[in-house]
Amino acid sequence: MNKMNIVMIFILSLFSTVNCWSEEVNLYSARKEHLIKPLIVLFEKETGIKVNIVTAKASQLHQRILREGKKSPADVMLTSDAGNLWKASKEYFFQPINSDILNTRIEAKYRDKNNLWFGLSLRARIIVYSLDRVKENELRGYKFLSNPIFNNRILIRSSSNIYNQSLIAHMISKYGEANTELWAEGLVNNLARDPAGGDRDQIKAIAAGIGDIAIVNSYYIVNMLNSDNRGLFDSLGIYFPKDEEMGTHFNISGAGLLQNAPNANNGKKLIEFLVSDKAQEIYANTNFEYPVVNTIEVPVELKKLGPYEADSTNVYEYGLLSYKAIRLADRVGWK
Repeated sequence: MNKMNIVMIFILSLFSTVNCWSEEVNLYSARKEHLIKPLIVLFEKETGIKVNIVTAKASQLHQRILREGKKSPADVMLTSDAGNLWKASKEYFFQPINSDILNTRIEAKYRDKNNLWFGLSLRARIIVYSLDRVKENELRGYKFLSNPIFNNRILIRSSSNIYNQSLIAHMISKYGEANTELWAEGLVNNLARDPAGGDRDQIKAIAAGIGDIAIVNSYYIVNMLNSDNRGLFDSLGIYFPKDEEMGTHFNISGAGLLQNAPNANNGKKLIEFLVSDKAQEIYANTNFEYPVVNTIEVPVELKKLGPYEADSTNVYEYGLLSYKAIRLADRVGWK
């Protein structure tokens, strides 16, 4: 093969590559790349749209978008927790999406009231407890964890964590601020230690005998059950809190379309794809999150955690009441 033919083949291959990715979408993700990579690969394969990913913590992405302003290349922001999505919407990050697909497939309680952001997967904040030291009939709703019978027995991470801020906000929406403050005071009095570490650390602390009850996100449990830590659960039980006023607290991971998205149509396509049957099955079976589309079957690993009754509150409230929740936690000394 002569040099001219080699050059021509190289040029044609370049055109082929360019043609393959003739369209693109820029995704800013607060979710780690390995968690969303299977979804991105499938989207690219099915649409021919190249996804350019920037990953960072939610707060870092927030500051980056503010810094970039109208010149931001971001089309879609993907993050965990309705509180984070609500805060982003208050900074006018998002534009509304008019989509029959999103409005039909996602329950109203898992999306913004003005269609600025949409839930894509669900996680429950539930109880892990010592089978040796706690009887299941002692457990009720979250509110009951302030009962003095649990003195020096509760484990939970810091109130600076968005998961706990959203739980407090949810409780304010159900019980009112005064009653929630009484609950938080009781919870703090019942702590086995000052808040430390993440959700996995609370579970390990029960197994180590430091405390008896922890509040954690559901997917951490499944991930630990599928790891070298599975043996810890031989002595641990799992409980979905609920009482007469409030069901189990569920939160979301979700996404919004940026106000100045340069590839807005492709951004909309990406978000719509993430609630497709295939994408929802990947969320459930790979990330161990509950599907936000209620026609998708919950995987066996999640079913094993037990039956649940999700509360009816719109997750929008978690953001709306987040500042009250933060101030409340400060007042009661929840570190």
